[in-house]
Amino acid sequence: MENIDTLIEARYVVPVEPHGTVLTDHAVAVKDGRIVALLPAALAAERYAAAETVRHPDAVLIPGLVNAHTHAAMTLLRGYADDLPLMTWLAEHIWPAEARHVSAGFVEDGTRLAAAEMLRGGVTCMNDMYFFPEASASAAQSLGMRAALGMIAIEFPTAYASDADDYLAKGLAFRDAHRHDPLLSFCLAPHAPYTVGDKTFEKIARYAAELGVPVHVHLHETADEVAQSLKDHGVRPLARLHRLGLIGPQTIAVHAVHLEDAEIELMAREGVSVAHCPASNLKLASGIAPVARLADAGVNLAIGTDGAASNNRLDMFAEMRLAALLAKGASGRAEVLPAASALRAATLGGARALGLEATIGSIVAGKCADLAAVSLARTDLNPVYDPVSHLVYVAERTDVAQVWVAGRSVARKQRLTHAADSDLDSLARLWQNRLRAE
Repeated sequence: MENIDTLIEARYVVPVEPHGTVLTDHAVAVKDGRIVALLPAALAAERYAAAETVRHPDAVLIPGLVNAHTHAAMTLLRGYADDLPLMTWLAEHIWPAEARHVSAGFVEDGTRLAAAEMLRGGVTCMNDMYFFPEASASAAQSLGMRAALGMIAIEFPTAYASDADDYLAKGLAFRDAHRHDPLLSFCLAPHAPYTVGDKTFEKIARYAAELGVPVHVHLHETADEVAQSLKDHGVRPLARLHRLGLIGPQTIAVHAVHLEDAEIELMAREGVSVAHCPASNLKLASGIAPVARLADAGVNLAIGTDGAASNNRLDMFAEMRLAALLAKGASGRAEVLPAASALRAATLGGARALGLEATIGSIVAGKCADLAAVSLARTDLNPVYDPVSHLVYVAERTDVAQVWVAGRSVARKQRLTHAADSDLDSLARLWQNRLRAE
């Protein structure tokens, strides 16, 4: 028998690859943080001697969810300025609050709260765009979470950097210092076409080509953004970025709500990924992304929550369900974004967008053991005709029974392994008092 670290048995295993596959009474063998094999539980017991065997007889085991777009530290601004359109929300409330309060401490504390929320909900990897990424990294590492961290660029000064060159220099230095960390990866993260100039975009295009990292950017989020680009640059934002060399397989277009058919064709042809954030788009009245047309064109779809200030949850189960329902309702086609495709977008689609599809996103031998066991024991989760359907349309994040990152259990029964809930509650109250005292 082969010695391994962990054997995880479950009633169902949904590996995501091959697409739509559901396996009954299977097990995942894990050694040194990676998946050794996926095989029937009875055969696994004969083949492997595990230091630990974990049994989830009422659960479905899935790849860890990938939150393809968030601003994790903004958990500290959850509910701070609700029910406002995007630019009013940003310019009159969020940016001023950030100018007064954002610091490395703010980011680390806010990201710890976000990482805790996401891990309990089965999210094992987040793609984060925010200031002080080294503080975000520290928070994610303290809880054992995988993170893709943005080397942010924006033209105006903040407490983090003075101008676009300073942002990029600090981001690149941070990446150089941490690029060998097994739980960290990196993206260039120009905020948006309306906050980043052409010269900065051109530099980012060069860096992306040299470093082989994704470019994570808000794009075509609102109709006003598109109109302003036509006024200022004579072209729509996607065309402007294409002209500047930013559109290609490395591009993660966040939101992508207002798209013409020719733009969707361009994105498909160039291999662009879309990070779809349905709840945030609805809450800010930005619109509904054309998911059916994107899917028909073959554009890789990932799912994100956006930040807690504009959602106000970091709940990928809710996002999967909403994404599937909106795609059907907006297109008038019930077959659009079926449950298996929604789950794929929330796992392998996000991994592919981040350039991590060889590492995470599906339960395949050789990949990292980033996994989530979702309990189907509740009465209102039964009977179970199709566990994938239940994952998308019925299950809630509170049904997540256990979560592993790189083979290490980081949450079980909604309790974190590496942090006390009382400590996190104290952080939240501390920052609430500071912001309320303004």
